[in-house]
Amino acid sequence: MARGRQHRRTHGVTAVAGVVCCLGLGAAGCARSDAVAQGPPAGDPVQVLRTAADALVEAGSSQTRTSLEMATGGTRVTIRGEGVYDYRKRLGRLEVRLPQDPAGAAGHRPITELLAPGALYMKNRGAGVPADKWVRVDTATLSDGNLVTGGATDPFAAAEVLRGTSAAAFVGRTEVAGARVRHYRGTADLEAASQAASEVNRGPLGAAAKGFATVRVPFDVYLDDEGRIRKIRHRFSFVNGERQEPVAVASTTLLYDFGAPADVRLPEDEDIYAGRVAQE
Repeated sequence: MARGRQHRRTHGVTAVAGVVCCLGLGAAGCARSDAVAQGPPAGDPVQVLRTAADALVEAGSSQTRTSLEMATGGTRVTIRGEGVYDYRKRLGRLEVRLPQDPAGAAGHRPITELLAPGALYMKNRGAGVPADKWVRVDTATLSDGNLVTGGATDPFAAAEVLRGTSAAAFVGRTEVAGARVRHYRGTADLEAASQAASEVNRGPLGAAAKGFATVRVPFDVYLDDEGRIRKIRHRFSFVNGERQEPVAVASTTLLYDFGAPADVRLPEDEDIYAGRVAQE
């Protein structure tokens, strides 16, 4: 008798648990669908990440926030930026804020940066530059390919680093800024990335491959259900040319509001400063 009551109670608990599991999900295959949602995505992670930049081109544009953390000799500084980027025209605009000086003073005004194929334009950058003038830098002359120099990594260049993915693994599913994403972790090779990149980034990434301490770039990247990058974090390493000290750089780029207007207009020739820029 006791065994019969125990059997009925166990059967009842099992039945209730089954109803709770499938309520609102449909009686057929509720457990299986949950397993699919939590399991790894289809596709080889290396191949998925090598084509992640293409999804940004399809999206057209987005807003972006950037963070560049540099550490050397026990000193750490963080530079932050915010703006928009057009992935089809390869044009972007950022407002970049430098850190406070060691005394705690606010110091620098925000630097306005325009990102363009082969060039970086900066306003409020460089001592002695008139307030209404832009400084133009040829990114082909930068040993880091402008992945670090501007205080922010060009969002499309950041994405195209992934074209050189040599190893990657799916970490799990999570959220970034309210969006459901897939988290991957891996390593990219800058030389391979430069060879596979679009024409505008081939030169800069090739320069970075030669200028950084190593061509290997560890990264974490988060893709949404449409394959678009929502967040990417690279870890670069280079040697300070003056002090010959190793510098570790963590560059984080957050992308959101895809399709946002990104009307970026480059300066006219007469608005570009032709004089010498003093070091600050």
